[in-house]
Amino acid sequence: MVSIPKGKFLMGSNDIERFKEDKEEPVQSIEVPSFMIEKYSVTNDDFSHFVEDTGYKTDAEKYNWSFVFHLNLSQTLKNKSKKVKNVEWWYAVEKACWFKPEGPGSNIKHRGNHPVVHISWNDAIAYCQWSGKRLPSEVEWEYAARGGLVQKKYPWGDELNPGGEYVCNIWQGKFPYINTKEDGYLNTAPVDSFPPNNFGIYNLSGNVWEWCLNNFNDKFDNSKKVKYSAYTPSFKTIRGGSFLCHSSYCNRYRVSARTANTIDTSSANMGFRCALSVDK
Repeated sequence: MVSIPKGKFLMGSNDIERFKEDKEEPVQSIEVPSFMIEKYSVTNDDFSHFVEDTGYKTDAEKYNWSFVFHLNLSQTLKNKSKKVKNVEWWYAVEKACWFKPEGPGSNIKHRGNHPVVHISWNDAIAYCQWSGKRLPSEVEWEYAARGGLVQKKYPWGDELNPGGEYVCNIWQGKFPYINTKEDGYLNTAPVDSFPPNNFGIYNLSGNVWEWCLNNFNDKFDNSKKVKYSAYTPSFKTIRGGSFLCHSSYCNRYRVSARTANTIDTSSANMGFRCALSVDK
């Protein structure tokens, strides 16, 4: 983990690329107490240790399905699976889960240092409780992602490909059918891929969406208490975008970008990283 010093930062964006419906605006000055956050997203190896120790079953395993992107499926699996209405590039695939990320026949044998995926908010909370950590609040996540830069579009600045270099794992080509893989990856990348930001944190833009602690409507709430009821599922914030984000469809790999999902939802591009309060 890396230690993030207390400070004040401008959260949100008035950038022309912002999504008003996502409530990226207004920009507010927020004070943040010091805390710690993991340098990397939680990996398949990390999650394997958790499961071996506890026998935990993820929501995807309990429901016996999760969402998988169409390019990762054989025609046979497509024929057996149901397309998601209005986003036909996603399929609800039986038996897809964290250790079978592309469904039956897939595995994570050579992806130990890739971010674990098909993780719901419930699953992330369970892992955090086991590890003695917690999820970051959305305030903490954005503060850490900015790395001390003021109102920049990305964790490294305003230019997507500085010096012509690819510095994050997002979609290149024509979404959702052609990915030219110019950044080197069709799916997830190892968690230590690409340069870290000024705080020494990796892959805060692209690769996988990361769960935050708070409800979507509580953007500026920096409380460390878990707001959760098993009987009234709420929308929790996810941040950072994923390897499927593209400027033409989901331009949410910007630092201020945000969206949400329900606490029991999982997909092939959703993971998390942990944080820790600093006792005074």
